[in-house]
Amino acid sequence: MPETPSDEGKNRAVSRWSLLGLVVACICGFAFVAAGVTSDGSDLRPAGGDLNSVVTDRAREAEARRERVVDLQREVDTLAGAADDAALRRQQRRVERLSEPAGLVAMTGPGMRIALEDAPRSVQVPGLDPNLLVVHQQDIQAFVNALWAGGAEAITLQGQRLISTVGIKCVGNTVVLDGVPYSPPYVIEAIGNQGRLHAALEASPEVSTYADYAERYGLGLEQEDVDEIEAPAHAGSVSLRHATMMD
Repeated sequence: MPETPSDEGKNRAVSRWSLLGLVVACICGFAFVAAGVTSDGSDLRPAGGDLNSVVTDRAREAEARRERVVDLQREVDTLAGAADDAALRRQQRRVERLSEPAGLVAMTGPGMRIALEDAPRSVQVPGLDPNLLVVHQQDIQAFVNALWAGGAEAITLQGQRLISTVGIKCVGNTVVLDGVPYSPPYVIEAIGNQGRLHAALEASPEVSTYADYAERYGLGLEQEDVDEIEAPAHAGSVSLRHATMMD
């Protein structure tokens, strides 16, 4: 029986809807795959999506991975120590000599503790840039640099050991160390001669500027001498990364 014009129209409509359905299915499938690759098995929108909870979750996850790295390094050291190889033993002795100055050995001793914090939200100064009421990477770096100049033997920030390959990065109102985000207050601890550390802080123009703003606008600044500070061994990467120019 030949198709009538109305039948042909219905068939074309069905074909169009079938094609549209196929396109939509392809787009959805692509979106699901992209989300899976991006999340790498984690939740793209974790529960309690406020910044503090996200920072806490990421810090906890990074700390768990750092502990795993420490455990694996212990296994490597144990296996290396058990190996009967003269060349390997020589390299192990060399590593042991360099571990302490490289920050790979835990240290304890007297020193200083410094805490930096954003000004209270209630502080509002007409005409003043609000960014000046927040602790930035350069503020933290100013104190850390002054402490190194004062002969600090070891420095930690938020409990993490700082070494030459650790960068202090400011991301929004958090600071990131080795991929771990931290919110203020930022606690810096340094092991060293307390008199020299104080003198170095007083001699730093950047530290003096921060102290001036702390007095004027309520930025958090607390300093105290501590009889015994514990600085854990650095547990992150020690490899150097740098940018290179492309021809």
